[in-house]
Amino acid sequence: MTDSSPNIRFGYPCQNETLSATTNRGIKLASLGDIERIRTKIQDNLNDLEQMLLWNKDAGIQLFRVGQHLIPFASHPGFPYEWATYHKERITQIGKRAKEAGLRLSMHPGQFINPGSPKDEVVERSLAELHYSATVLDLLEAEDGVIVLHLGGAYGDKPSAIRRFVEVMRAESQINRYLAIEVDERVWTLAEVTEVAVALGVGAIVDNLHHRLNPGRLSLEEAIKLARPTWKTRPKLHLSSQDPSKKPGAHNVSILPEDWEELLRALDGEVADIMVEAKGKEKAVLPLL
Repeated sequence: MTDSSPNIRFGYPCQNETLSATTNRGIKLASLGDIERIRTKIQDNLNDLEQMLLWNKDAGIQLFRVGQHLIPFASHPGFPYEWATYHKERITQIGKRAKEAGLRLSMHPGQFINPGSPKDEVVERSLAELHYSATVLDLLEAEDGVIVLHLGGAYGDKPSAIRRFVEVMRAESQINRYLAIEVDERVWTLAEVTEVAVALGVGAIVDNLHHRLNPGRLSLEEAIKLARPTWKTRPKLHLSSQDPSKKPGAHNVSILPEDWEELLRALDGEVADIMVEAKGKEKAVLPLL
């Protein structure tokens, strides 16, 4: 496998297989009233986050995606205490360690987070989850942090879905400070994602596997060139390989050499931060360093 350019930095999401560490310990909704149990889960998540960040620093891995369940059910209206106040000191302490190590942090709300939905209740829940994500990055003092989000459904009318998304998000300054919109493999092409990103002044994320399945009229190189000007910080991209035993879009354990070579050629020496989305987590990143 060809050595990566010094302009390229790598990361992985949520957990570290070597350490058996995770930021995604959760609880059942029925346990939301058990404050001590929740606090224990959160402290374990935060302790593992700190441990993984220190491991990443030593390994030369400079990006990390924090799991959405770092504070489980934080955006639920029934969450039983002011988590941002109670855990502020610990989260800020971890953020300082990340900053000292030069590590870039991100979060990625799930597929049900859709502020462009025509249903008010979905929009409300989506904004609550996005504000939770932004608050975590605020507390971590992650100045170059990123909240990765898909555009969601088109509901049979792409122009109307785009208009709703932009109208809802335009006023959300806390979220938009971090927001970046990612191409998906079925609905929204990179050209469409970039249109929304430009309207909101946020970044557009190219994902090599999603783009291969849903390229529109753009080559991978053209998609990267189109997305690059949307970034005020280092551009972020996603890299994954198809799991040959599963449906299109399913991530492989590792990155196939041909996929890395293709992305490297398309980057053509440009600066990039690459989130490696592979089931092998950090073990899929290490060969790329």
